[in-house]
Amino acid sequence: MDSLLLRVCSVSFLFSAVATVTLKKNQDVEFTFVLPAGATECFYQTVARQGSLEVEYQVIAGSSLDVGFALISPSGYRLVSEFRRSDGIHSVDPTEAGDYRVCFDNSFSAFSEKMVFARLIMNDPPQTSLGEDDTWESTPEPDSLLEYKLGDIREKIEVVRQHLEQSRHAQAALQAFEARDRYLLDDNLWRVSFWSLSNLLVMLGVTFTQVYTLRRLFDDKRRRT
Repeated sequence: MDSLLLRVCSVSFLFSAVATVTLKKNQDVEFTFVLPAGATECFYQTVARQGSLEVEYQVIAGSSLDVGFALISPSGYRLVSEFRRSDGIHSVDPTEAGDYRVCFDNSFSAFSEKMVFARLIMNDPPQTSLGEDDTWESTPEPDSLLEYKLGDIREKIEVVRQHLEQSRHAQAALQAFEARDRYLLDDNLWRVSFWSLSNLLVMLGVTFTQVYTLRRLFDDKRRRT
C-alpha cells in the first residue's frame, strides 16, 4: 500500500511540474490578397526580441505568376530582396523587437494583377513560470517515476509539437500549390477551348468555301453545254 501511494504521489508531482511550464508560443498569420497591377503592398508584423520569424509567400494567380518581395527589419535594414519570383521562404533568427515590414511589388506589370498567398510564423522566446534557478533540469525527481524522467517527457512533447507544426505547414503549402495549379488548369482550359473553337470555325468556313467553289464550277460547265 505504501509503495502504491508513493507511485501515485510521484506521478502527481511529475504532472504538476509539467503543468507549470509554458512551452514556446507559436503565432501564425495566413492571408491571401490581390496585388493590383503597377502597385506595391506592404504589411507590418510586430515581433518580440530574441524570437524567430519565418515568411513564406506564393503567387497563386495572375500573368507569369511572379512578384517582387522585400523583408525589412524594424531598424530599416533590407534583409531580403527578390525580383520576379513565384514563391519563397525566408527566416530571421534571432529577431529584434519591433515591426517587420513585408512588401510585395507588382510595379513591373502594367496590366496584370496578382493573387498572393502569404504566411508569417512568429516564435516567441521560451518562457516558463519557474524562477531562473528552477528549470526542468533542476527539478528534483522522485525515487520511483516509472522509469520516466522529466527531461525525456519534455523532449517528447517538443518533438510531437514540432511534427504537428511541420504537418500543418506542409498542408498549408499543399493547399497553396493546389490553388495555383487549379488556376493554371482553368486558364489553360479556357485557352484550349478558345483555340479549339476557333480552329473548328475556320475548318467549317474552309469546308463551306470549297463546297461552294466546286458547285459553282459544275454549274458553269452545265451552262456552257
